[in-house]
Amino acid sequence: MLDVRRLNLLRVVVSSGSITAAARNLGYTPSAVSQQIALLEKEAGLPLLERIGRGVRPTTAGRLLAGHAGVINQTLAEAETQLADLRAGRTGRLTIRYISSIGPTVVAPALARLRAEHPGIQIDLKLVDPADPLPAADKDRADLTILVGSDHGSPRGVHLVRLLDDAYRAVLPPGHPLAAQHTVDLAELAGEPWIGSEPPGPCLTPITEACAAAGFSPNFVATSEDYATAQAFVAAGLGVCLIPRLGLGKRHPGVTVRKVHRPEPVRTIYAAVPEVTLAQPALRALLEALKDAAGG
Repeated sequence: MLDVRRLNLLRVVVSSGSITAAARNLGYTPSAVSQQIALLEKEAGLPLLERIGRGVRPTTAGRLLAGHAGVINQTLAEAETQLADLRAGRTGRLTIRYISSIGPTVVAPALARLRAEHPGIQIDLKLVDPADPLPAADKDRADLTILVGSDHGSPRGVHLVRLLDDAYRAVLPPGHPLAAQHTVDLAELAGEPWIGSEPPGPCLTPITEACAAAGFSPNFVATSEDYATAQAFVAAGLGVCLIPRLGLGKRHPGVTVRKVHRPEPVRTIYAAVPEVTLAQPALRALLEALKDAAGG
């Protein structure tokens, strides 16, 4: 294997026309340069320089290697520039997986800010399976995965960042007796027909656990994994449902929304980030933007 530093040294000798001039330009002694050229000739298996008076000129092999040394030197310079851009967050690619219910209110404004601060970053943005989000952060090695749940056992090497607590609200049909109250006790909904607004998984768990704590199990008469459809079912008078605050960005005009307490169901939203990617400036900027958007 040819030594890259010796190749670059040969390039300087050839361009300078003598070992003495190359040594002076590089801050070496002529004997040190001669020793390195001799070692390179052993690696190449051919003479690389021939003496001409007080100077030297390259052999055919010397011209060949000096030309390649120039290409290698340029490639290394480009690599260093690209690496510096990557370290500074001027270029790169972020793979992001998210749950749909926080897309409009948290993810979109955070990405708008990231684009303004790091316009050279490419974004690979896709929805994650809400029932099983951690594989995106673990096996798929997404740079950032937004997921729901407070009891995730995070895989080794994955760091969880808590973004916000998203409380569920009671969504009531027109003219419902509880609509006159500012806040609804969860137990007051025990005898109601329920519309399921969440699929089985971490978003449904806070609802069923809170209902159990209030002493009942909800009677689901219809299911929907879509908040807009769930609200439409409520507006049609089929039942009541619980929807997280961030899922009520597009509120149906025919429903009434009230806070719930005793207890208040809450889902906790996290960003899962592989620890190896935490040093990326663009990723850190995205995390800060997500925190700010979640806090607002």
